[in-house]
Amino acid sequence: MSVPLEHIHRDVRGGGLRASIFGVSDGLVSSVSLVLGTAAAHPGPGVVRIAGLAGLLGGSFSMAAGEYVSMRAQREAFERELAVEAEEIRRRPESERRELQHLYESRGITAEIAEQLAGELMADPDVALATHAREELGLDPEALGSPWTAAGSSFVTFAVGAVIPLAPFLGGSSGPTEQVVAVVLAALAALAVGALLSIVTVRSWAFSAVRSLAICAIAGAATYGLGSAIGTTVH
Repeated sequence: MSVPLEHIHRDVRGGGLRASIFGVSDGLVSSVSLVLGTAAAHPGPGVVRIAGLAGLLGGSFSMAAGEYVSMRAQREAFERELAVEAEEIRRRPESERRELQHLYESRGITAEIAEQLAGELMADPDVALATHAREELGLDPEALGSPWTAAGSSFVTFAVGAVIPLAPFLGGSSGPTEQVVAVVLAALAALAVGALLSIVTVRSWAFSAVRSLAICAIAGAATYGLGSAIGTTVH
């Protein structure tokens, strides 16, 4: 028997999956905007290739750096909160035990059971810290995420997304045929990326796919129009 998609629990805690999917999406939208906008100005195939490759490499490094810095800052903030909580448990174990007991009582557990549960959890310092982190801070010590994983995923997947609309221009031409092929490839990729986004969102895959396609189409059309207007003015 198949399991409904909404009932499948997805482990996205480490940040790698999220960074990968959004990396592909950002790379695709950035690249299709850049190459179509450049090609519309008719500067020659060499210029389109250089612009596309520069955008691919620069964007990949930018995405990786941004993910690393944000994930590192978030992790350090979480680690500081955990360190403060660990110190509180070490210095005031009885007070922390009562906090847990009152918390469980507020959730409908009887005072006797809440007292017993809190006492058992506080018996092991590691378990006590993990419990206080989840119950009081809303943190999971085992799911802080890896900055390096997020950065690496972003770098690779941005490059993958960016190369899709650029591929037709790598053969030495940037004419109408290459532009049409780039649009088709970008559209198919946008639909696929949108469907993948439904893995980390509550939206249906069809909604996510259409939304991704619309974003990509708007970005590509805007830069194509700009490039065409600039090319016409220059020529």
